Amino acid sequence: MNVHPFTSPVRHAPDTRLARDGPLTRVLGVVALIGIAFITVTCLLVQFLRTDLNWISTSMSIYVTGPYGTWVRASFYAPAPGIAALGIGWYRALDRRARSVLPMILFITSAIALCILASFTADPTRWPVTLHGNIHQWAAFATFLCITTAALLQSLRLRLDPGRRVHFIEATAIASVCVVYFWIYALSPIPRGLGEKAVIALVLAWLWRAAWWLLRGPAHSLRVPR
Repeated sequence: MNVHPFTSPVRHAPDTRLARDGPLTRVLGVVALIGIAFITVTCLLVQFLRTDLNWISTSMSIYVTGPYGTWVRASFYAPAPGIAALGIGWYRALDRRARSVLPMILFITSAIALCILASFTADPTRWPVTLHGNIHQWAAFATFLCITTAALLQSLRLRLDPGRRVHFIEATAIASVCVVYFWIYALSPIPRGLGEKAVIALVLAWLWRAAWWLLRGPAHSLRVPR
C-alpha cells in the first residue's frame, strides 16, 4: 500500500460550481431570453399597429381581440417556459447556501398563471363581468404578484453567492421598484393601460437582466486567468 503523501492518489470532490454553471444552466437562460424578446417586440409593435386603440387607456389584454390578436396572445404564452426556466436555472446556479426553493416555486406559479391569463380573454369593459373575464383578471393579479415577489426574493439571495454578488444591487433595485410600483398600480387610479404597461416593462427589464446573468455565468468565470 502506497501511503507516501506525494505519490498516493488523491480524490478531489467534484466541482459543484462548474456542474451547476454548465451548459444546461445557460440553456435555461437562453430559453428565458427568447420568450422575453418575443413578448417585448410583439407588445411594442402593436402599440403602433393598432391605431384604433388608445395605448394610454387600453390594457394589453384588449389587444388580444382584433387585428394581430393571435400574435399578442402567443406573446403572452411565450415567456411562460422562460420564467419557469429562470426559476430552475437560478436555483441550479447559485451556491448551496444562497439557494432558496421559494423563488423557484413562485416563478413556476407565475408561469402557470400567465398561461391561464393567456387562455381566457379579458372583458372589454369593466361591466358586465363574465366568467372568462374574471378568470383572466385574477390570473393576471396572480402572475404579477408571484413574479414580482419572486424577483425580489431571488435578488436578495444573490448577496450570498460570491460569484453572483456583483449583481445584487442592480437586481434588488429593479425588483424593489417592480414590487412597489405593482402595488401602487393595483391600489391607485392610474390609467389601466399605461399603468399595466409600466409594470410589464419593469418586470421584463428584471427578467432580461436575470436571464442574461444566468447565461453569462458567475463573475469569477468571466475573468481572464493570468
